Amino acid sequence: MKEKITLEGRSLIFNIGFIVLNLLGLTFLVIGYHDNFEDNATLFKSMGWILMMLSIGGLIIFKGRLLMASTSRVFVGGLFIVSGLVKANDPIGFSYKLEEYFEDGALAYRVKELLGAPGFSMEVFIDWALFLSVLICVVEIVLGVLVIIGGKIKIVSYLMMAMMLFFTLLTWHTSTCDGDIKFVDHDTYIMSVAADAQVAETKLSEARRSYNEAKNAEKANTEYEQLIWVVSKSKDEVVIGELKSPQCVDDCGCFGDAMKGSVGRSLTPKESLWKDIVLLYLVFWIFLAQWIITPNTRKGNRVLIPASLIVILFFSWVFGWYFPIFFGAISIFGALWVLRNGKRYLGNYYGSSLLVVFLTLFMTTYVLMYNPIKDYRPYSIGSDLNVKMNDGVVGEYENVLVYKNLITGKEKEFNATSEAYFNSKIWEDTLNWKYKEMREKVLVEPKNASIMDFHPMINLSDLSDAERGLQMIKKFTDTSSIRVIRVRDHYDDQIYEVPIQEYYSLDYPESAYTVLDTLLSFPDAISDVDIKDALLREERIVAVISKRLDDACWDNIDKVKALFAASKKENVPFILICNASRSSINEFRTQNKFNIPTFLMDEIELKIISRSNPSIVVFEKGIVKGKYPYRSTPSVELFRSNHLK
Repeated sequence: MKEKITLEGRSLIFNIGFIVLNLLGLTFLVIGYHDNFEDNATLFKSMGWILMMLSIGGLIIFKGRLLMASTSRVFVGGLFIVSGLVKANDPIGFSYKLEEYFEDGALAYRVKELLGAPGFSMEVFIDWALFLSVLICVVEIVLGVLVIIGGKIKIVSYLMMAMMLFFTLLTWHTSTCDGDIKFVDHDTYIMSVAADAQVAETKLSEARRSYNEAKNAEKANTEYEQLIWVVSKSKDEVVIGELKSPQCVDDCGCFGDAMKGSVGRSLTPKESLWKDIVLLYLVFWIFLAQWIITPNTRKGNRVLIPASLIVILFFSWVFGWYFPIFFGAISIFGALWVLRNGKRYLGNYYGSSLLVVFLTLFMTTYVLMYNPIKDYRPYSIGSDLNVKMNDGVVGEYENVLVYKNLITGKEKEFNATSEAYFNSKIWEDTLNWKYKEMREKVLVEPKNASIMDFHPMINLSDLSDAERGLQMIKKFTDTSSIRVIRVRDHYDDQIYEVPIQEYYSLDYPESAYTVLDTLLSFPDAISDVDIKDALLREERIVAVISKRLDDACWDNIDKVKALFAASKKENVPFILICNASRSSINEFRTQNKFNIPTFLMDEIELKIISRSNPSIVVFEKGIVKGKYPYRSTPSVELFRSNHLK
């Protein structure tokens, strides 16, 4: 008679013990392979593998596969829900990360190399990045809910396994990416497309020059690496081959900006890889047990659902955001309610999935229309830019000399400037020791400041009356400008600007020069006005942020103009910070009859400040006091009461 498979197996106590040992062994393995524990790596790895092998053997003998799979369902389901939610909280930010992967030198270069397909490209997916971002969030949350309640486990286990295999390969790529290597890339330019034709002409010129340099190097019998060449050329298209360096993505974006904004840093590429390996391992247990896992009974729900909510609660605490526990509970219990009350068409796991899809899409639609529910970015309301710009850590390093023992093969390290090294005189013992190399050892890990590229600026030649009317610009011109005298040289009829001190200290006779006028000018070294420091000092300043001026939605432009007028009346500076050409800015001003002081900044930083395009941000001495997406542009009365009094 076939033995009945039960949750307890042959011994509930023993199987629980084996699961604890298994998870403990898994923890030791992760620690053993972490760079921070390299001094005791062998010990942790040994303990990890021993505990893993023993516990897996015990689970097989005591038939604990179903219990281990149930434990995995709790961890994996809870983490899938949290992971999906933190990305769904900011799908635009996650789409930016996907765009990085779709760039030609990022993930695509692996395919080019492995398959020998230099023309392969993933850039077509860039336009689909936002759709894929939302899709991944929805799938993660739906799978998380289904695996907890035991719905469609076979389908779910296959989908989870496929997702984890893909993400593990992705994080493996990220952790092993070497930006110093070269790969062969082929780019095709369609000559009937003006932009392509222009680039193609430039590339053809570079290829000709590179070819000639290669020929000259061959004649001179010297080494030369040709970096660009023509693969094929016709009147319709040109294919250019190039040796390029990979674009290594240093942050997988697994948890969006949640880890940066809560823990203080993202997972390193290697940590991300191990996170996915652990998840893949747990999903593998579910996959192995898919034929013996049945839909949850009431008794099963009373155990699995609270345990899963505890997992969600833990990660909510880690990320400092307790919305996931609320959303997770609503999704899980809502899915069960639909399952039992959905009647003929919805009373199944497809109906339950539809409810979770609806809830997730409702949330993502809201944040896409407005702003993330929880803002983890360094420009969130309450953030002090003065602090965020100075919270980086300067790395500390030391040079370590490595000697190898010729008898035992063991290595010994010395600080290159330490007294112990000089006293050892190890370099003299050539019979036992041989110098191997010098390594740079990291004593303090460097950390970039949260904000590094906040530099609203304007070219001096672009200053208009709108900008000159700002007190910060007046102060800049007063302190940085010099008074010059414009003179005309009678000999060549040229006009020169001469600093006033130089004019009076040198000889400019009236017979040779005619004085035209006196004006303010700037030294040649000054070409731009950077208002960062001035903005951080302002008692209060309002900034309209537009990452792309031409693509922004200006349906509420009249409201923005009203806020501009109200701010001007209260002597509060009101500016526009965008990424656009000066001609686009002038066209925007003319079309909207809105002569707002305008400054430029890098588009990437503008994307970080706000996902909405445009949005209104209020700063008080560098502290973000208000942030309004364009759909929530406040009335003058509300804005005045919150920010102008």
